[in-house]
Amino acid sequence: MKSVIQLFTFSILFLLSNQIDAQINPNQLSKIDSLFVSWNVPNHPGGAVGILKDGKTIFSKAYGLASLEYLLPNSTETIFNTGSVSKQFTAMGIVLLEEQGLLTFDDDIRKHIPELPIFKETITIRHLMHHTSGLRSLHALFALAGWRGDDSRTNDDLNRLILNQKDLNFTPGEEYLYCNTGYMLMVNIIENISGEKFTHWMKSNIFDELGMHHTYVEDEYSRVVPNNATSYYGSKTFSRAVEYWGYVGSGNMHSTTDDLLTWLQNFTTPQKGWESAFSKMLTTTPFNSGAPNSYAFGVGIGNHVGKKTVGHGGAIGGFRANVRAYSEDDLHIAVLTNFSAGNPGGKINQIGQIIYGNVEDSENSKSGELKSIDISNEKLAQHEGNYWNPKQKFGRKIYLKNDTLRYSRSETNESPIVPINSNTFKMLEVDVDLFIEFNDKNAQMIVKEEGQSASIFDGIENTGMPNLTEISEYAGKFYSPEVETFYTITRVDSSLICYHPRHGIIETEILYKDILSANWPLGIIEFERDENGNINGAFMSNGRARNVWFKKE
Repeated sequence: MKSVIQLFTFSILFLLSNQIDAQINPNQLSKIDSLFVSWNVPNHPGGAVGILKDGKTIFSKAYGLASLEYLLPNSTETIFNTGSVSKQFTAMGIVLLEEQGLLTFDDDIRKHIPELPIFKETITIRHLMHHTSGLRSLHALFALAGWRGDDSRTNDDLNRLILNQKDLNFTPGEEYLYCNTGYMLMVNIIENISGEKFTHWMKSNIFDELGMHHTYVEDEYSRVVPNNATSYYGSKTFSRAVEYWGYVGSGNMHSTTDDLLTWLQNFTTPQKGWESAFSKMLTTTPFNSGAPNSYAFGVGIGNHVGKKTVGHGGAIGGFRANVRAYSEDDLHIAVLTNFSAGNPGGKINQIGQIIYGNVEDSENSKSGELKSIDISNEKLAQHEGNYWNPKQKFGRKIYLKNDTLRYSRSETNESPIVPINSNTFKMLEVDVDLFIEFNDKNAQMIVKEEGQSASIFDGIENTGMPNLTEISEYAGKFYSPEVETFYTITRVDSSLICYHPRHGIIETEILYKDILSANWPLGIIEFERDENGNINGAFMSNGRARNVWFKKE
């Protein structure tokens, strides 16, 4: 009788397991679990992992320590800072206000934040949501202003600094450039319209309404909240990540894997009354050129193993987070970690490959190979030279080697390019289809990827490196009213160094005439000359802050 009961029990469990797992079997779950064994070693931080399939949690497990100091383990209820995963929730706040008729996505942001500077072009809320506003981003701007990485920064700090800005990185809608500033300004919009503090409004209007009871926005980083993990830098040996982050809108939402799975489920089967809002979250808007932008409202629309995905990653301090919905298959995954080498995005990719198999992404697979044509070395050599991208601030070198043109990013990173007609070349040994077009009339090189905006490079006249007299012209003290700080450039023999009282000495290299490359936080320094040929200032760019003007004193 006992054996019959055991057999019956096993049969019921087997049926339930099959019902719950659907397309995911126990062997796959075991493989998923094995992805995280390296997190479960002594004195190692880790994280939590949750998988929701067809509305049921099929995998929920925690690994490693939430606190190395006190040897406290992570659990499935541990709360993690989700970093930029927060952005989709801020975007949802905007969507809810739009549904209430309190704003439109195409409103000029100055309608709701009238104190902002008047730029040459109008920035809309839609631009903020898609990262196409052209605004200079928080961390890059603050670094130029002299802030170090472990300085506390808040929305109030940004609100002061943004008032000094005179220019944008680019014309709104022209390109995508990830921008924390835009999502922080959405906080101002939500607060100005609602009359409530952002942290309270988000809790009552989104988290509580959706049943995310362990999720909150943290704007007071020194506050003690039970069950929060501590974050660490490192992969084998670890150091404490100082909690200096005090800004909201672009980050600093804390949550659990269960709460995030509750949220993600809405991209497949929205809760009652939320259907329209979650549909609008998937809105994409093409660039001004008509090329598509895959970043929707706080989420990226992508493909993995041939499946459409909706998701986002996050990083702040030592926390790393990633959430993804394979919404058409009702599969949702959340991975939260409390150490900087956690790589949750990579882990989700591996989970997807285990579940679906290593299927090649049909939409991202390479197109058929194009036949090259023969061009003489003499004609190939006409394309040799240095090319500079004035918008994105980087250079490339084209040179001939072994009867083939090379597209050189650095001395150790280059790709061959082969001609498919007299002026157009295809790049080899890369994972995407890239085409190089040389416009001899305008001395330009145009790099194109299908479905993306082209990158345009200007040819740089090869005048040789500057002599000592010319190098001395670069020396001086440079001040920017936009970030209210000085940098000093000094010639030392035949080289240059930059100095800032908070950043110290910054190593600097001469790239081309009037263009320098410097270590963070400066990036690229482009000198401007007056009508007499004298240097009157420099534009400094460090990635997400471009062309910040520094006048030579």
